[in-house]
Amino acid sequence: MVVTTTISDSDQHLCSTFASRYARTSLPRFKIPKGSMPKDAAYQIVKDELMLDGNPRLNLASFVTTWMEPECDKLIMDSINKNYVDMDEYPVTTELQNRCVNMIAHLFHAPVGDDETAVGVSTVGSSEAIMLAGLAFKRKWQAKRKAQGKPYDQPNIVTGANVQVCWEKFARYFEVELKEVKLREGYYVMDPGEAVEMVDENTICVAAILGSTLSGEFEDVKLLNELLTKKNEETGWDTPIHVDAASGGFIAPFLYPELEWDFRLPLVKSINVSGHKYGLVYAGIGWAIWRNKEDLPDELIFHINYLGADQPTFTLNFSKGSSQVIAQYYQLIRLGHEGYKNIMENCMENARLLKEGMSKMGRFEIISKDIGLPLVAFSLKDSSRYTVFQISESLRRFGWIVPAYTMPPNAEHVAVLRVVIREDFSHSLAERLVSHIQKVVDEMELLPPRASVKEAHVSLDDLHITKGEKQNLKKNIDESEKDICRYWRRISDKKNSGVC
Repeated sequence: MVVTTTISDSDQHLCSTFASRYARTSLPRFKIPKGSMPKDAAYQIVKDELMLDGNPRLNLASFVTTWMEPECDKLIMDSINKNYVDMDEYPVTTELQNRCVNMIAHLFHAPVGDDETAVGVSTVGSSEAIMLAGLAFKRKWQAKRKAQGKPYDQPNIVTGANVQVCWEKFARYFEVELKEVKLREGYYVMDPGEAVEMVDENTICVAAILGSTLSGEFEDVKLLNELLTKKNEETGWDTPIHVDAASGGFIAPFLYPELEWDFRLPLVKSINVSGHKYGLVYAGIGWAIWRNKEDLPDELIFHINYLGADQPTFTLNFSKGSSQVIAQYYQLIRLGHEGYKNIMENCMENARLLKEGMSKMGRFEIISKDIGLPLVAFSLKDSSRYTVFQISESLRRFGWIVPAYTMPPNAEHVAVLRVVIREDFSHSLAERLVSHIQKVVDEMELLPPRASVKEAHVSLDDLHITKGEKQNLKKNIDESEKDICRYWRRISDKKNSGVC
């Protein structure tokens, strides 16, 4: 007897996913498909789409952690289905969060005893932490103004123009004026003196940055505290300080323990730090820490009981995963003070290696300072032939993602490249990056001067044509310049491969 087996179309993919009908049609982009597809076919198709993303390890624009130990990866996967907000169901996870808060608070010299509970909360990155800290400052200022019978509808925050966009979001979302101290060439952080001059009776806090994303520099929080204390004494105000330590909060305590920037300074009332940056945890986890209970208004704390027990909560979101909190606790107990110190020292050593390599080329000016974050920010000494933006674009063909940007007001004319050194950026990768930058700039040196392109733009203004026609011609000129870049790049690649 002959048995005939019929293989259905839904089973054929088991033999070859790419021979099945699922690989022969375009993926849905706007509507959910009518039918289902096998799990391994869906997995392979989505995985193939993601191949076009950049390599996170080579993304030197980001401060966010891109590598953790396999043991921590397993802990994350084991807890990925836990909703942190359900504290009654997951009391141990809540306890781990509280332990992290206490450890970080003591790291920042919060005035709490060894057996006392610090005031803080885990957040979804530093953005939420900043929102919460800003709200606390606003509500305390409003309450005081109401008690004094004074207007409370025009609060402001004083910052440097180098603040991260989350501060602008806070100001816009919660109707607070953002008063920015402008930068200047050669000085890319907030000037404490200028900041204090901008403080008035409506200032809810001055925000200082421990580790500017633009240059890696630490702002002088100690000097800010001294100047602001003097102004408070003269005016009768009590304007406080918030420290945005998103990037530097896990750097300074281990590399610069004598640097006073935290709760050792009386006016510092709250600090935020990103666990997913140099806290060495995957995105997204942040922490907001307050000096004491009086700095966090009770009216901002909500109590819910429909998950099984009374649970106080002070967050902007509700549900969030537990895995990052657990991963942060793992890192704190796994590495300890010694481990964090070793990692940060290694990051700084690789930053110095990269800085030396860039300096030897003779084409770049180093913007970043020796004390600060482990990053290297550098600008071109001569931009007449090519720009930092062209260098950034050219480095992508090697897989490197190196951001190029202009500084904020009043230093917009300064354009820089920036390389962030993370834990997984090794000595050999630093050497390879230097060699690739050298290769790119050598190619760029063969390009015609950019002045000719500028002159072409200027000459168009003398033509009697419409504005639209001028814009089209300028676009064609710019595209021609890009074509020249591509041409020299192809020639160089051929030479290096032995074709020429």
